Amino acid sequence: MSAAASEAIPLAGPVLGPEEEAGVLEVLRSGQLSLGPRVPAFERAFAGRLGVAHASAVSSGTAGLHLALRAVGVHDGDEVVTTPFSFVASANACLFERARPVFADIDPVTLNLDPQAAAAAVTPRTAALLPVHIFGYPADLPGFERLGLPIVEDACQALGAVHGDGVAVGARGHPAVFGFYANKQLTTGEGGMVTTADAAVKAQLDSERNQGRAPDMGWLDHDRLGFNYRLNDLACALGLAQLERLDGMLADRARVAGWYRDALAGLDGLGLPCPDAGGDRRGWFVFVVQVPADRDRDAVIRSLRERGVASKPYLPAIHLMSFYREAFGHHEGEFPVCEDVAARSVALPFFPRMTEGQVEQVAVALREVLGR
Repeated sequence: MSAAASEAIPLAGPVLGPEEEAGVLEVLRSGQLSLGPRVPAFERAFAGRLGVAHASAVSSGTAGLHLALRAVGVHDGDEVVTTPFSFVASANACLFERARPVFADIDPVTLNLDPQAAAAAVTPRTAALLPVHIFGYPADLPGFERLGLPIVEDACQALGAVHGDGVAVGARGHPAVFGFYANKQLTTGEGGMVTTADAAVKAQLDSERNQGRAPDMGWLDHDRLGFNYRLNDLACALGLAQLERLDGMLADRARVAGWYRDALAGLDGLGLPCPDAGGDRRGWFVFVVQVPADRDRDAVIRSLRERGVASKPYLPAIHLMSFYREAFGHHEGEFPVCEDVAARSVALPFFPRMTEGQVEQVAVALREVLGR
């Protein structure tokens, strides 16, 4: 099959329309591309959407994680307990402050950090917990809160998710970080947001994202260490338009996920995303399956590509990446649940405008490849 045909169904695709175009053009014509009115407007609208007091726009989810860890007091020599099954940014952000990410294994059903495993990994040097709401499924925040440590939530994949008590992910008061890359539930191209219930944390975030400048200081005066983690007005104009259509995009994602569940039901040995349980509701980000243990995951991906279906490994185990092996001596066998899931996981095409016919095409291809 040709290379062109191999990408017949892409892995992801943003939903963009005339509203986004109009918002960006308005900013371009205003001449104020940065530090303008769209930034606070986007922050207020985002905070209002989640029901949280404050939000600070930043240049990426990674930047938000860095600032949030600083805000809860993580610094040189500390440890942060987190998951090895995540995008590498959640662990890297700890290293930015010369703290060590201490991994603990994941729950085999939700694929989130296991609170009991996290508790066992806590030491006197533990300064914070960094759970990840992986693939948009709410992490067990009550379980982590019982440990009595500062928490930073990596909610970069979880916009639209809701905890069993009805609180939106990102609105429990801890610093929570969202990402707006092009495949996320809401996109600004690149960018992120940190939510918090604490006005002092909001002030610190806003200063440190802007080179350590306080709101009442001139640009030649800075009273703390800071970074260039600002999000510009063009991106925030995109974000405002995306917020207006967010309900529809989330509903479309949930509908596509439902089609997948129906189409893949009964496929022997294939692991599907866990259903919502205990009142928790997923904010659908990706549709990731685990191939049967007797199949070569990478061979499955190659065979899907030959049939016109894009897919990718999602996600590798962080502790087995070459940098983390070499820097910290990690090795196979440390976190068996994570390692098993990571070795078998495949992200299938998933985006709001995906059709039922495309889902069926993916399902047919997967059945053929698995011989089921």
